[in-house]
Amino acid sequence: MKAQSSARFTDDNAPIYAELIRDLGDVPEDVRRTAEQVLRKADRAVDFSRAVAA
Repeated sequence: MKAQSSARFTDDNAPIYAELIRDLGDVPEDVRRTAEQVLRKADRAVDFSRAVAA
């Protein structure tokens, strides 16, 4: 799935990177977004408030 880039790179300062994003999507942004979703889901699923420090 191709994603719109939210990266700070432009055609002017990183033409190769910009072309890769146009062709393949912004993989680092996709990974970042997925990691944030997983962390939010894990936060809701696991309650560490009763955990005892070792």
